[in-house]
Amino acid sequence: MDEYLSQVDPKVSVAIDQETVRQSSTLELIASENFTSRAIMQANGSVFTNKYAEGYPGRRYYGGCEFADQVEELAIERLGRLFGADHSNVQPHSGSQANTATYLSVLNNGDKILGMDLSHGGHLTHGHPLNFSGRFFEVAAYGVDKETEKIDYDALEDLARLEKPAMIVAGASAYSRTIHFDRLAEISKSVGAFLMIDMAHIAGLIATGLHPSPVPYADFVTSTTHKTLRGPRGGLILCTEEHAKSVDRLVFPGIQGGPSVNTIAAKAVCFGEALQPDFLKYQQQVISNAKVLASTISSQGFRIVSGGTDNHLCTVDVFSRGITGKQAEYALEKASITVNKNTIPFDKNPPMITSGIRIGTPALTTRGMEEQEMKLIGEWICKILNNLDNESVRRKVRSDVAELTAHFPLYEFLTPESPRNT
Repeated sequence: MDEYLSQVDPKVSVAIDQETVRQSSTLELIASENFTSRAIMQANGSVFTNKYAEGYPGRRYYGGCEFADQVEELAIERLGRLFGADHSNVQPHSGSQANTATYLSVLNNGDKILGMDLSHGGHLTHGHPLNFSGRFFEVAAYGVDKETEKIDYDALEDLARLEKPAMIVAGASAYSRTIHFDRLAEISKSVGAFLMIDMAHIAGLIATGLHPSPVPYADFVTSTTHKTLRGPRGGLILCTEEHAKSVDRLVFPGIQGGPSVNTIAAKAVCFGEALQPDFLKYQQQVISNAKVLASTISSQGFRIVSGGTDNHLCTVDVFSRGITGKQAEYALEKASITVNKNTIPFDKNPPMITSGIRIGTPALTTRGMEEQEMKLIGEWICKILNNLDNESVRRKVRSDVAELTAHFPLYEFLTPESPRNT
């Protein structure tokens, strides 16, 4: 870590150093995590951290915003080129705040939303009762078919006609199949509902044309800027022109004050990187790696929810082998493999225990790992899960992980001699 920080606050400096080592020496398979470029981190840690810039470019409530305007305009322009939406807002601090602003821009307290059940792969902000979305709005939930574990669009349409929601929300945090936005648009129009797509997990795939885009079909599209977009932690909103003013007004001054200009600068860098030709190659490898990882785990006798994956993640049913998601997560972390416990459709275990684990490939693909590494990692995962309390197996896998990660260094400032850097 920087020497100056170590002198000013050694405790924080040590924690950062330890986290750097942890990220470098473990296999990061949490589907919602990725590694940003050094350029993005530099922008995020820049002097823009010091700047207040309430309002929007050309319409600020503070002076001295000339260069803040420049980076926000760059972010907006690049985001427009990536997804082709009528209007872009890059100020949300997170995906959850992007969703909040979108809801409040057209809905009133007590209006009904129809969102995907969290246990079937949805997200907290799509109507979970403990979340603001479940507290402010009436919620009806749709899920997946019990046999296929895929969204049944005919059943969803029947439910929409019955519930008559003001808004249908789609997108997921643990759904491994292609989402058919055209069909969702048909359903929304048939019941007179707004359509909001939360593309947080698959934004990078959509930006490169590897997953159908929701922009031509939805009234609103929200996303985070990390995950497959590989940017800083933040949010964004895309919408049709008719909703532009209400969305902007709800982001500021509706639910936020001054935007994080440093993060907007980092978003601009992120969108610029996503416009480069090699970003498509990266996303193609993410999908290929996910397919190999899922098939390897499946070949070892573990059931993959819905039978496979079309995107960057898969969910593994470990409870069918007598293991809880909590046990699996713990055992894998002790072997330097990081995943997260996750519910599976129709899960009988509580959310803090779960019957599954969610596994994603964006972060390891950023490090340069490809199919042969995924096959190895899939075998290691199964070896740990099949020998849950065997310390010698865990020790061997941990050693293998250390050897592998050494060949795929995370950042140049850790191992400057390495040619393989993000």
